[in-house]
Amino acid sequence: MTSPADVPHLTPNQINALVVLMVEARRLTNVELKELAGFTLTGKDNTKLVDLGLVDTDRTHRPFAHELTEQGWRVARQLHTAAPPKQGGSTTRSLFVVLSNLHRSLDRLRVSHGDFFKQTEATAAPATSEPRDEAPAPTKTATTAAPAAAAPVSAAEVEALVRSAYRDLATAPGAWVGLADVRDRLADTDRAALDAALRAMVGREDVRIIPVANTKSLTARDRAAAVRIGNEDNHALAIGPA
Repeated sequence: MTSPADVPHLTPNQINALVVLMVEARRLTNVELKELAGFTLTGKDNTKLVDLGLVDTDRTHRPFAHELTEQGWRVARQLHTAAPPKQGGSTTRSLFVVLSNLHRSLDRLRVSHGDFFKQTEATAAPATSEPRDEAPAPTKTATTAAPAAAAPVSAAEVEALVRSAYRDLATAPGAWVGLADVRDRLADTDRAALDAALRAMVGREDVRIIPVANTKSLTARDRAAAVRIGNEDNHALAIGPA
């Protein structure tokens, strides 16, 4: 669970870079940043974001290309929890209002930021127009094979996914991580299989899964991500030394 203290102090340009990289959900060159948002990510702004581990910049060729890291996604999702920088003026304050309401809406819909902004083939590939004066080619009847069913994921594989997600999210071994963040990372994993893995992991010596005592602090997203163990909902996970 991220708090305002986890969001570093950033300049308006650094904030804009994180937001654009998040909503585009892909690697962007400085040329694309300029075309999309009217700025580039260079100099001290770029250096700070890279040093903080928020952005990965490919400097092997020009124009430089940038992409959010996992930590960058975490901070971008939580930018609205911090106070906007004063030098950003009304523009940055307005952006934070949008981000706050976006976060609230995605919580209600139980959709992660990554899934919401994920590029699809339809959005990534340029549309092609058909010639207007040409008759359409005759269609051929063909039997389309049904897609193969996805192989079921074993309980051990799901547990491995949980542990991997935890390592990416936790600030240190044994630190508490919200199950909402874990579920965001494992959005493609079957919910029932994930719940079963979490319940099984409670028996591991290095695993703790607990409810949040102050229920008033829980968001709709936290409640939706809870796993029922025994007779209570649990919201936080820690994996570390027994």
